[in-house]
Amino acid sequence: MTAKEIREQYPYLYETHMHTSEGSKCGQCPAAEMVRAYKEAGYAGVMVTDHNWGGNTAVDRNLPWTEWIDKFFMGYHNAKAEGDRLGFPVFLGYEATQGHGHDFLIYGFTLDWMKQHPELKTAWVPEQLELIHSVGGLVVQAHPYREADYVDEVLTFEQYVDGIEMFNAAHCTVRSDGNDRSIWNEKAVALANANNLPGTAGSDQHNTKLMGGGTAFPTPLKDIQDYIRRIKNNEDHVLTDGKHWYDKKGNLLV
Repeated sequence: MTAKEIREQYPYLYETHMHTSEGSKCGQCPAAEMVRAYKEAGYAGVMVTDHNWGGNTAVDRNLPWTEWIDKFFMGYHNAKAEGDRLGFPVFLGYEATQGHGHDFLIYGFTLDWMKQHPELKTAWVPEQLELIHSVGGLVVQAHPYREADYVDEVLTFEQYVDGIEMFNAAHCTVRSDGNDRSIWNEKAVALANANNLPGTAGSDQHNTKLMGGGTAFPTPLKDIQDYIRRIKNNEDHVLTDGKHWYDKKGNLLV
């Protein structure tokens, strides 16, 4: 199967892991610019997953809980407004950092629900993820084998999550140290398959120089709940790290 044939069979490519400068301190571009870049690149939609209170958030952690939520999700709100203007789907999410560098992509909650659960801020992994699951949310461990200054110890949480980010496109970019970081994606594929967990792919994008990663489906997503259902049920999808295409088990297609 060629790349062209894959895109014809799975024409709806979604970014599942994207940051904005409004919500993430490491975000380099405003939400509206990010949305326009994805629209122009031919994506079918994006999921905004800014860094929460445990990670590199752009919003003062000392704000009252409800005020923090209002400010933190401005990246999503601004992206959604631009997406609505362009007729381009934008979905709500966030990246939760627990402990010292353990990251999870969270989908399927509402902001009103979050405001009613300030205990999210101090809950450790099992408790926090149980809260997300209590409202039917989806939890995907992001880049579980990444090594970085902010990661004290590589830990996996396969017993608590619904899926594994098999392919993080940021691991495929060339760095000056010459280290081959694609091994982190290979380990994530093995982790997901060993535990019979669905796999996803995203870019971990922080600017408009898109790396091209994402998860693609044969039909468009109706909403975030549709995405959650498809991933939890491991329905038909393919994955890309921006350079290659893989089946849902992480096997190379082209």
